Amino acid sequence: MALIRTTRFTADPADAATVLERRGNLLAAIRAAFGGPTETRLIRVDERTWVDMWRWDSPETLQATLAGAPSLPEAAAAFAVTRDVSAEQGELVDEDGWTR
Repeated sequence: MALIRTTRFTADPADAATVLERRGNLLAAIRAAFGGPTETRLIRVDERTWVDMWRWDSPETLQATLAGAPSLPEAAAAFAVTRDVSAEQGELVDEDGWTR
């Protein structure tokens, strides 16, 4: 069963490059430590608002990551430039793999 974890946050527009760099570092650290996520998407909604969607193909991998990621220095660094963080997750029930 695939799961999608969505994290919404704001960041100062001056920190956009830092957000991207630290997210990349966090993603690499999480994949090295926990083996997931299998796919990610980062959306910039407006100048300050971001939505980060990560796909997990195993609930166990997601749960292990949620338990262990806060101890990673890359997590602290990534979240240091974010504000108003909220997250939710759910089971992926349908997707369209359409390509042009």
